[in-house]
Amino acid sequence: MRDYLNFYLNGQWVKPESRETLEVINPATEQVAGHISMGTAADVNEAVKAAGAAFASFSQTSKQERLDLLNAIAAEYKKKSVEIAQAITEEMGAPKWLSESNQAASGYLHFKSAIQILEDYEFEFKQETSLIRKEPIGVCGFITPWNWPVNQIGCKLAPALATGCTVVWKPSEVAPFSAYLLMQVLHDAGVPKGVVNMINGDGPIVGSAISSHPDIQMVSFTGSTRAGVAVAQDAAPSIKRVTQELGGKSANIILDDLSKEAFAKAVAGGVKTMCVNSGQNCNAPSRMFVPESRLNEAEAVVKKTMEKIKVGEPNDELTFVGPVVSKLQWDRIQALLKQGIDEGSEILVGGLGKPVGVNQGFYVKPTAFTRVRNDMTVARNEIFGPVLCLLPYASDELAIQMANDNDYGLSGYVSGADIKRVMHVANQLRAGMIHINGAQMDRTAPFGGYKHSGNGRERGPQGFDEFLETKALLGAGE
Repeated sequence: MRDYLNFYLNGQWVKPESRETLEVINPATEQVAGHISMGTAADVNEAVKAAGAAFASFSQTSKQERLDLLNAIAAEYKKKSVEIAQAITEEMGAPKWLSESNQAASGYLHFKSAIQILEDYEFEFKQETSLIRKEPIGVCGFITPWNWPVNQIGCKLAPALATGCTVVWKPSEVAPFSAYLLMQVLHDAGVPKGVVNMINGDGPIVGSAISSHPDIQMVSFTGSTRAGVAVAQDAAPSIKRVTQELGGKSANIILDDLSKEAFAKAVAGGVKTMCVNSGQNCNAPSRMFVPESRLNEAEAVVKKTMEKIKVGEPNDELTFVGPVVSKLQWDRIQALLKQGIDEGSEILVGGLGKPVGVNQGFYVKPTAFTRVRNDMTVARNEIFGPVLCLLPYASDELAIQMANDNDYGLSGYVSGADIKRVMHVANQLRAGMIHINGAQMDRTAPFGGYKHSGNGRERGPQGFDEFLETKALLGAGE
């Protein structure tokens, strides 16, 4: 049982203002795994005071001092990586292999990436007769999700520290265990007091207090589009910068010029990518567009691939898909599956309920709908589970049109034999990231979306820019 009841404020663990606690549920067992305290606006105010006081000195540190700090954090993180992976599996159900090789590893990799970028990043440069300076924006408020708990704080925290900002952070109350371990990493690495402060709580109270606080200069939020709207509304009166990584309904367009083997590989790869992390990925390729002439071929590959995916206990080495994070999430997925059936979508594999033989845990059957229309709810709404929609198309231009006919624009995927044709399609997609022929994630490339998928970018030099203000010193460049 993990009982993490204190908050991290001004360099130490302290008791919260309120005694209210929340049970944290292990999604694989449906049992209580621990408790956390629920914060208040008063806790946020204390954290902001600490971060504001620390900013005066931390913002003036040299690049080398911040490099030394990031290297110390990376070293301490590596020591706790296995423990962090275990916490992630317990709190949100990611399979052991995923927690170790991707979930926990991502936090370490974000700090290492920030070190690499900081070494070459120019905070001052001459432009005509002026000197242009990039200066830390100030106190930053972070609100992070449960689906990639360490990844999503890593890609915010590493550039914030690299650029000299201070932080007030609310991790997800659904998956808070790994956040406590990360805070201990930061403490052991010698992060100065007040530079990073962590408070647990829910969105309506702690999240709103962060996004509306007048002494926070920037808010970075990752979560649902609905919650992102609330964050932006809360932030508007204080004119603070807001960056958001929100929902997605990413299109995966598979062109008709692939050989039989390459076509099968692209389809199977799309299925597996969709099901990683139980489909709880904002950039998941949840809409697979396939040529009408090859729909039957695609259906056969999808069915065969999904039926081979092992759903099971997260610590089982053979498990590929674990549970979804909560009963709330499971119920939401089931409701959307039923709506898809009611609207006439054809289930190719999977369907309602838990997998055969599973009675405990929030497990969802990997499911594929086929012959889906682009106006159906399952093709338009983010399901956030291992659910794929197969949509046939008659031409490249129609595939592009259908792919773009959606409120989201986070990611996209295009596979084909003719690279010029692939690039033509990719360049027409209104999304922030396009995977070409199965390309994997690049942690140095900017991550973010168009439309309702958010604004701003994380990762790479572009991620640094979000934490900086630009000052022009006129006449100082002569």
